[in-house]
Amino acid sequence: MQNKKGRVVWYIIGASCLLIFALMLVSSMINIGEKLREINKWVEIGFYVLVTVVVIFFIINPIRIIVCSPSFAICSSLDEEDRRVRKIYRKVASNMAKQEIVDDEHKLLLRKYKSYDELKLNMQIVFQDCVKGELNKSIIKYAKTVLISTAICQNARVDMITVFTVNINMVKDLVVKCGFRPTMKNLSKVTTQVFATALIAEGLQSLTLDDVLPNSAVNALGEIPFIKPVISSVTQGITNALLTIRIGCVTRKYLFRDGNCITKEDIRKSAFKDAMLLLPQVVYGTLTFIPKKVIKLFSRKDKTEKAEEVSDSLVVAK
Repeated sequence: MQNKKGRVVWYIIGASCLLIFALMLVSSMINIGEKLREINKWVEIGFYVLVTVVVIFFIINPIRIIVCSPSFAICSSLDEEDRRVRKIYRKVASNMAKQEIVDDEHKLLLRKYKSYDELKLNMQIVFQDCVKGELNKSIIKYAKTVLISTAICQNARVDMITVFTVNINMVKDLVVKCGFRPTMKNLSKVTTQVFATALIAEGLQSLTLDDVLPNSAVNALGEIPFIKPVISSVTQGITNALLTIRIGCVTRKYLFRDGNCITKEDIRKSAFKDAMLLLPQVVYGTLTFIPKKVIKLFSRKDKTEKAEEVSDSLVVAK
């Protein structure tokens, strides 16, 4: 009875977080729409239409995909042999087999089995061999997006909306690649963490170097033009990226070590450890991504100019 009450509480908290975020989003969009109305009424209407489309595709649809995915607690379902559990096993195995990240050899393990115990073992093999690495890649990809977007953007409310949206899509991506979602209780916990991270992202806009570095270091950096705002923005981006990685690691734990197999303390420690291991990859990948794009841009220009020179020389020769 007490466990059931705990689940209900988490359901209410998760739903409340979504509702509060929706109200904050609507409030922000109305404020922008009122300013656009001064330009033209149709500009305001077009803005509302655009926002509606974006919200449907990047917030509502990912939430729908997550909620409609089958709930599957691997550890807590080990000894259950009723029809409902067997149906979930088959559906989850089918969802995993549809993923491009699973090769033909491992898909065979998900489609041919003699018992549900064997299927469970096969799913764990597929997860370790094919899925787990891809989950980490997804977490790193979305963390990079958060780092870049929140480091560049200097608007607190936009940062909040961006972090919330990116994290929701990250959770959706992890669920799709696994073929199932965490239990509703744990999904509510993840939703609460996503909302809390979005609020932290909004609050980080007021973060300055004075809050994180000693005065001597701040004074030394202050002598270099433009360096203080740049470092402050990068610090905000890295902090948001770390929180995003942690949410991804917690979601991954809930997906494959659910039920009573792992305690909250174990999840917290393990998620923090994994986040610290993945963060250097995110920072390094982000710092090297932009220079590579710049180099490619200039190399394309050089190739175009050379092609034009060759074309001009051919024309002159003729």
